[in-house]
Amino acid sequence: MKTRKLGRNGPTVSALGYGAMSFTNFYGPATDEGSMAILDECTELGITHIDTSNVYGMGRSETVIGAWLRQRGGEPPFAIATKVGITADPDQRFNNDPSHMRGALDASLTRLGVEAIDLYYVHRRDQRFEIEEVAETMASFVKEGKVKAVGWSEIAPSSLRRAHAVHPVAAVQSEYSLSTRAPELGLIQTCAELGAALVAFSPVGRALLTDRPHSAESVADLPFLKVNPRFIEPNLGANLEYNARFRELAADLGVAAASLAIAWVLQRGDHVHAIPGTRSIAHLRELAAGADLELSAETLARIDAVLPVGWAHGDRYSVAQWAGPECYC
Repeated sequence: MKTRKLGRNGPTVSALGYGAMSFTNFYGPATDEGSMAILDECTELGITHIDTSNVYGMGRSETVIGAWLRQRGGEPPFAIATKVGITADPDQRFNNDPSHMRGALDASLTRLGVEAIDLYYVHRRDQRFEIEEVAETMASFVKEGKVKAVGWSEIAPSSLRRAHAVHPVAAVQSEYSLSTRAPELGLIQTCAELGAALVAFSPVGRALLTDRPHSAESVADLPFLKVNPRFIEPNLGANLEYNARFRELAADLGVAAASLAIAWVLQRGDHVHAIPGTRSIAHLRELAAGADLELSAETLARIDAVLPVGWAHGDRYSVAQWAGPECYC
């Protein structure tokens, strides 16, 4: 497994991490036993970066990880990233108030059963507070020894610069894949300049870049996807046609489509990481295989030919889902 620094002064971790939103029912039914089996497999595959959030299952994902760590004993084999800032309160969906963030941090530490969070993200910005104020709050957690490094999720390059001026930013998390390429318009470059990692979530396009994409029938059972523009007809049908072309290319190269998609993401820069999620051990192995692939210029050109920039039909989020992420292009 390739390794990379998680930020200029951060730990060295596997280039491929694991996104533990899949430990909840967000993309389908999940069991704690199945989630723990995934963590077992991560250790077998050399995956040393686990990403979660206090809002994933309203604490369930962190609780499962904490239970697995207690069962295993010893030093955690992972650098653990978690997040704060999204709430269950419909009247205040994002909360960056210092007292709220401090309480949430302490609750995450308790659920995970660790003394310090390796990487603590502001999950979403709360526009009631200037970003410099929030960065100061995060810096205070580092000074107290409860957090080792600070990150931000779904922020614009301009916001990243402002936050970094207050306290070094180790990582920025953003959706990035062959189907979502907006980070190429400034975010990847700014991260590289400032020494921050770009941590790509949904690097296989919510299954649109795999050999087992969602059908209209399966989407109907998934609350997030059934209202997401890319998974609503006629967009879904068009996207599945592109998926078929990508799958054909992957098969011709002798690899799984997910492996090819992961390899493409990781080849965008030495500071780029990928954190796919899955409830399937077989699929996890496909994803991990992608971290070992080196794509030639010819292969990259063939990928561009079947998935040209802008191929995806439909926005990556609905109007309601766009609440929170910062637009910058």
